[in-house]
Amino acid sequence: MSKVDSFPKREHLCGEIRINKLFAEGKAFIVYPLRVVYVFRNNNEDPTAQILFSAPKKKFKRAVKRNRLKRLMRESYRLNKNSFTTVLTEKNLSIEMAVAYLSDELVGFDEMQEKMKTVLSRILSRLPEKQTTQE
Repeated sequence: MSKVDSFPKREHLCGEIRINKLFAEGKAFIVYPLRVVYVFRNNNEDPTAQILFSAPKKKFKRAVKRNRLKRLMRESYRLNKNSFTTVLTEKNLSIEMAVAYLSDELVGFDEMQEKMKTVLSRILSRLPEKQTTQE
């Protein structure tokens, strides 16, 4: 596995203040069964993309199922992030993003990967034209 295909700790969105700010200021859309909240930022030496994956305890009581869903989301993102981060780097933007799972049913890896591709392409279609993004 090369470093391009990895998902290192610095790309994980952490910190209660940053997460609360993301949900307060961010824009959202749904690609069922995924809900995505995102905010573009000017890239000032931060990682190009920082992402949080979430599975609801209310719908999946067992931690095993929640962990499996988060693992599927992380892996499908990791495999498809290369072209996504390349475009963000070219535009000198970074993104903070949260991906939450909505469905009551577990999905397979192939379906999750297709949904993640759709999510990433939809975010790229919403890139800001001007460099007047939030700091």
